[in-house]
Amino acid sequence: MTKRNIVVRIAGETNLIQSDVAKVVQKTLDYIADELAAGRNVELRNFGVFECKARKSRKGRNPRKPQDEVVIPEHVVVKFRAGKELKDRVEQLDPVKLKRK
Repeated sequence: MTKRNIVVRIAGETNLIQSDVAKVVQKTLDYIADELAAGRNVELRNFGVFECKARKSRKGRNPRKPQDEVVIPEHVVVKFRAGKELKDRVEQLDPVKLKRK
């Protein structure tokens, strides 16, 4: 699903203009990104939590030249932890059907 698909579905279900829905969806994503860029967590109840985590520096290897070690510097990544309701819904999926996609 893309952002466009989300906009179209919301507009269809709410009878709002797609351009207005697109602005709201984009603003929501912008605010989430702003908070994460400032190092703050974003908690969406019953959905999940986006949080910034620091990854330690580590040694990596080039698969084509395994003898060459490369130092991967410490950096910050965004992690997502699913909320209880989302976890419960995802657990209902059939793993066999997911593998076929």
